[in-house]
Amino acid sequence: MKILIVGGVAGGATAAARMRRLDEQAEIVIIERGKHISFANCGLPYHIGGVIPLRESLLLNTPESFEQNQNVTVRTRTEAIKINRTDKQLVLKDLDTNREYVEDYDKLLLSPGAMPFKPLIDGINDDGVFTLRNVEDMDRILSWIQEKKVRSATVIGGGFIGLEMVENMKHRGLEVNLVELADQVLLNIDKDMANNLHQELIQNDVHLFLKDAVKAFKSTGNIVEVTLNSGIRFETGVVIFSAGVRPEIKLAKEAGLELGVKGIRVNAFLETSDPDIYAVGDAVEINHCILKKPVNIPLAGPANRQGRIVAGNILGQGRERYEGAIGTSITKVFNKTVACTGLNSDQLSKAGFDFLESFTVSKSHAGYYPGATPMVIKLLFLKTGEIVGTQICGEKGVDKRIDVFATAIKSGLKVQDLEWLELSYAPPFGSAKDPVNIAGYVAHNIIKGDMEIIGWKEMLNAPQDVTILDVRNPKELEDCGSIKPERMINIPLPILRNNLDKLDKEKTIYIYCQIGARGYFAYRILKQNGFKCKNLSGGFMVYNMAVKKF
Repeated sequence: MKILIVGGVAGGATAAARMRRLDEQAEIVIIERGKHISFANCGLPYHIGGVIPLRESLLLNTPESFEQNQNVTVRTRTEAIKINRTDKQLVLKDLDTNREYVEDYDKLLLSPGAMPFKPLIDGINDDGVFTLRNVEDMDRILSWIQEKKVRSATVIGGGFIGLEMVENMKHRGLEVNLVELADQVLLNIDKDMANNLHQELIQNDVHLFLKDAVKAFKSTGNIVEVTLNSGIRFETGVVIFSAGVRPEIKLAKEAGLELGVKGIRVNAFLETSDPDIYAVGDAVEINHCILKKPVNIPLAGPANRQGRIVAGNILGQGRERYEGAIGTSITKVFNKTVACTGLNSDQLSKAGFDFLESFTVSKSHAGYYPGATPMVIKLLFLKTGEIVGTQICGEKGVDKRIDVFATAIKSGLKVQDLEWLELSYAPPFGSAKDPVNIAGYVAHNIIKGDMEIIGWKEMLNAPQDVTILDVRNPKELEDCGSIKPERMINIPLPILRNNLDKLDKEKTIYIYCQIGARGYFAYRILKQNGFKCKNLSGGFMVYNMAVKKF
């Protein structure tokens, strides 16, 4: 069997290596437009910033090593320009000689990836304006910075790559601007959680322009002038345009393969509408395990898994299904780590889900062991307990917690199951009641009716006839501030039972503390004494995080 693979990196290279392990006789050829077939594209920003010092560290396999180790023919600097489905031929172009030729195939795998989105604005192709997709792009950016002795950088787009580029430009000692069209960075998470990142960016001297977009670039020598829609203008030494990606579907479209709204349409076996052509990676639309509809998730993890599965399916060694993805992702923004899995509130609302949410604030490990830092967990779940999304922001321990939530979602666990998970514990690593367990306790309490909660929006818009009760100590109010101090009553939790006569049973009481735990204890005291009350989810810390202006 002769198999042609268009595109390397996560999907194509993974599939080729797996095919060779499954079949020593198959003829496998990788067609790659660039110079490299297997590189760590997620590491590109970190080499630009000098965090990963050696360029060679990003080259996971050279064409030569891949050919030698996998016995796979690799043709770099070669572009697939046409598929002849009737004759099962692929028209190729050698980009170094411009020679076109034809290659036959028995099976064809498309893994062309996605292209950076470049809108039609003045100056988008000027010198000094770059996108970052591959090693060649990285080399061009580094050469420009070094040759032009760049002192400032502007990043357009606050997604994963944009945020990583911001941090790494700061690592290089540059002044950095970040421009984002939306009113928040990182649209995968909710704005209340994104506010953590806004604060972190500003604290690290990043000039943040939200709800604004580029109107035009104008490059003159070593300087790029940036004009925003708001009328703001400034000069910068280099621009990284990182406003998202679009699936590369041109080859598939011209071949008449069926397309979806999010990319090349494939079935669960990763077959296109042509039974001899398969597709994987950023170019395809896949099933979202929660939405139960096609989406495009341009992440390396799903692409790798698709590459592994499609290898056996192409070779006829079983019919393995790719069930879909939930979009688990994580990134570092200076001292903060933010991660998410599943859907966010906006996505759930648009999809018509009737969902609940809770905030919990827990230490990364046992509080009595040095170095513990807080993490905020936002858990989104249905009234029946199904977990439909989780977002976490903190400094330490975020990665292992988001992986537990991702595993729970994929395994069909409910919030009540989180209570009983047996997770590793020693003081340097966690707590006897892990933050995941705590999130489960709180969510299950909400479902059972053991605690009625309000969110920060309800507290912000609290009606005048509602009593606002702060159960923290007076020193905390002095140090941290308070919510609506002109109408707030402060009765610390230790003396609450002896001061119930200061509260009106005819009025609803909104309770809050610093992170929500003491508020819950106060809620149980008041509820069992006949009061109408609700507890602020996540307490003052989450409220302040959400409402703070930047």
